[in-house]
Amino acid sequence: MKTSRRDFIANAGAAAAARHDLAHAQEPEQEHHAVVPSDPALRVKSLESLLVEKGLVDPAALDALVDTYQHKIGPRNGAQVVARAWVDPAFRKRLLANGTAAIAEFGFGGWGGDYLVVLENTPKIHNLIVCTLCSCYPWAVLGLPPVWYKSAAYRSRAVIDPRGVLREFGLELPEDVEIRVHDSTAELRYLVLPERPPGSEKLKEEELAALVTRDAMIGVAKVTLTKPEGRP
Repeated sequence: MKTSRRDFIANAGAAAAARHDLAHAQEPEQEHHAVVPSDPALRVKSLESLLVEKGLVDPAALDALVDTYQHKIGPRNGAQVVARAWVDPAFRKRLLANGTAAIAEFGFGGWGGDYLVVLENTPKIHNLIVCTLCSCYPWAVLGLPPVWYKSAAYRSRAVIDPRGVLREFGLELPEDVEIRVHDSTAELRYLVLPERPPGSEKLKEEELAALVTRDAMIGVAKVTLTKPEGRP
């Protein structure tokens, strides 16, 4: 579903005003808890209206920018990379050795993709990405960061209690699975290479890519054979 400029602005305002707990932060689209827009959201909307009125900003250009990051420079890029790694052992080896160079084979790079390390999940190791200082994120392969990723609750608790955070996302890992938390920085971004779901051996690369979600590439979910609705 195409994201409108207003939806983008509302999400941006919500991120700036994030004071709720992680449970609510996981559902940024459901704004039933806020009847009146937050002050930051109102300020962003007012600023946009002023810029449009003075002819400094083209609304169509803003919509195009949002659409680009949501649908073209977004999780679909990362999903293509993951699917290729699942079906092409040589590419997988290159991806784990040098993530930046490997994604460049797809034409992806820049905007958080200049220094990219890819972390492979295994039956005994699960990787989780966070940015404890702000919201450093691999835009080139994941698009816009979700609101919950930028929330103080996630940024702090992912380090202190990663297993508990994953549980709140609906991911229950066995106690013998090691959880490794990786702190992104302005110089270094991470991408999780999820485990390929069992039973997907006969699927084509394009079909596999359709299963990969943004959350799985951050590490708060696993990839399943059920095609996600309204992904990321």
